[in-house]
Amino acid sequence: MTVHGNTTVQATITTVQAAIEQKLRAALNISHLEVRNESHMHAVPPNSETHFKAVIVSDDFAGKRKVARHQVIYGVLAHELANGVHALALHTYSIEEWQQLNQAPNSPACKGGSRHEL
Repeated sequence: MTVHGNTTVQATITTVQAAIEQKLRAALNISHLEVRNESHMHAVPPNSETHFKAVIVSDDFAGKRKVARHQVIYGVLAHELANGVHALALHTYSIEEWQQLNQAPNSPACKGGSRHEL
């Protein structure tokens, strides 16, 4: 909180992960959402928010191909993708598909760069 004269300004600090979650929930009829910050698995500075995995289950995806599903997400998260999010692994499912799988694949180990180069 910051005080300027007689005015108090409430500062809200939002993480990139929280912004992603909020935007996805607002844009889609979500039945299951997992957003994981996987930056720690990559050659980036500590506490980075650059690499994410999103598991999104929504009936909005029923009848849509993966490309169309991903295009919807890219549109919703255009600001984040243009401002610091380097990688976004998308796992998008309809409710029916999720009921059959009930889990997304594990993320692979980072093959780029070296933590020792930082």
